Amino acid sequence: MSDFPQSVLFCCDHNAVRSPMAEGLMKQMYGQRAYVQSAGVKNDMEVDGFSVAVCQELGIELSRHRSRSFEEMKDWGDDLSQFDLIIALSPASQRMALELTRFHHLAVEYWPILDPTGLGETREAKLAAYRQARDQIRTRMLDRFGPPTETGETGSVTA
Repeated sequence: MSDFPQSVLFCCDHNAVRSPMAEGLMKQMYGQRAYVQSAGVKNDMEVDGFSVAVCQELGIELSRHRSRSFEEMKDWGDDLSQFDLIIALSPASQRMALELTRFHHLAVEYWPILDPTGLGETREAKLAAYRQARDQIRTRMLDRFGPPTETGETGSVTA
């Protein structure tokens, strides 16, 4: 696929639920084809345990993920203009990503992914909501990037 980006940044509100799932899925499905990171508008939460659980079902390890914000990425020396594509998974992160386009030439896509936090009364109902969000991300990824790379790696998300 000719428009496969070399680097992708997934972003959502807290880098604790949707964007870590997207980062892990992308790494699992497409391996080294692209450099993949994730960030949040804010970093005020650890990675969500339900996100860890539903990704573990697919063999994706999220438990070592450390949440980070756009601001922290800049502070740590990450050049946000290095990303070919920023995929925003929430309205607030889309606004933040579009703000970056004022200073850098960046492609921004908005994938409206369900926010599963606060949904479901029981553990099973909560897991079902998180699976729905995970599966929405996976479907959008397949639609956008095509079938997984044969040599896909483990979807381990670190750093």
